[in-house]
Amino acid sequence: MEEQFEVEKAATVQVDNVRASKNDDAEVEVLGKERWEEIHRRKAEGASTSAISRETGLDRKTVRRCLRQKAWTPYQRRAASQTLLTAHMDWLIARAPLVQHSARILYQELCKERGYAGSYDTVRNAVQPLRLEASVASLTQCRFETEPGEQAQVDWGQAKVSLGGERRAVHIFVLTLGYSRRAWAEGYETEQMGALMAAHEHAFAHFGGVTREILYDRMRTVLTGTGGRWCWNPRFEAFAQHWSFQPRVCRPYRAQTKGKVESGVKYVKRNFLPGRSFRDLDDFNEQLRTWLIEIADLRLHGTTHERPIDRFAREAEHLTRLAGRAGFLEAIQRSRVVADDWLVAIDANRYSVPWRLIGQTVEVVRVGGSWHIHHRGQLVAEHAILAGRHQLSIKPEHGPGAMGRNARQRYSGPEAPDRVSDRDHVEVRDLSIYEQLLEAA
Repeated sequence: MEEQFEVEKAATVQVDNVRASKNDDAEVEVLGKERWEEIHRRKAEGASTSAISRETGLDRKTVRRCLRQKAWTPYQRRAASQTLLTAHMDWLIARAPLVQHSARILYQELCKERGYAGSYDTVRNAVQPLRLEASVASLTQCRFETEPGEQAQVDWGQAKVSLGGERRAVHIFVLTLGYSRRAWAEGYETEQMGALMAAHEHAFAHFGGVTREILYDRMRTVLTGTGGRWCWNPRFEAFAQHWSFQPRVCRPYRAQTKGKVESGVKYVKRNFLPGRSFRDLDDFNEQLRTWLIEIADLRLHGTTHERPIDRFAREAEHLTRLAGRAGFLEAIQRSRVVADDWLVAIDANRYSVPWRLIGQTVEVVRVGGSWHIHHRGQLVAEHAILAGRHQLSIKPEHGPGAMGRNARQRYSGPEAPDRVSDRDHVEVRDLSIYEQLLEAA
């Protein structure tokens, strides 16, 4: 229920402030049925009035008034003082949603069609609380009407934790299924594209499937562009197509539409992190996986009043199955042109291929923990994937010196043709890798 409070609180307070400004006797807070029930539940659990006030953001007087009520009753608008608009209020309430709560349009129609002789300000003041009430209703609908398998939400959080006795920042990826509220969380050193895609694939494997759409904040790894003009990051768009889900983004300045996952990030920070220390990032993720299974999946969720693992049993069958598909990085084929130093660049590292392919186009595909490099359908090189960035993997048999060595081994005696000179094949190379290339030559 806490996540619902956070979404509704700001808009509800604004509604109430408008009402209070129009009528000094107006109620300070207007409580929905779920919030009313949650206050009584927390009181039954032994929480104090002050504690409930802090948790919900409600005034203590409102909490006490709620606790005195034996049954919830919907808000009833107090009778307002008579104005020229009073006779038209029923029409105004019915018409306002149809014109998107535009006070200007309503004022024009009242004057033209209903003979209204009052001021525009009176209409504007009457429409304002109606507009805010509609905003609260739309937020609630967005959050709680997600069908099984329809949507997941993704966000990053950041926290300082103890890794090996040193305080370090960990970026926490959280993906929450909209219907069941079951979540996957994982820590990374950065929020770069590689981490984002790996975290998604680990989540998909954990759940055994993918939702039809995934909602994101406007993160740079998902969107590119400036000045209000944006488009999907091409690499991320290809990733989404590979896994058959539709990416969605929150509207600007409306991050609350992603409230499920933001509550999930807060839950990790408040329930998992306190009092823990970790040997390293691997230990962090191992403890986090255990916590997800033993605590997060089994808790009674405040909004659904069910355990996420129980609701997931109904959602699992609606997920798009993985169908044995290889990961995106393993499935994607990349084209590279071999440089003059017979190296190809892959993910900020460089790998050697046979020197005779200088200037040729080769295809690179990931297979497990290795890069397989093909030319015209033939495997010409295979390298273990290097960790980090700006690293080199050079195999001696790929260098031009290998040709001379092979010729010397193949021919001997007085009838042997002129030996191939290594110097005929030496290329001008980057000094930073000269020693490695010399060993391969």
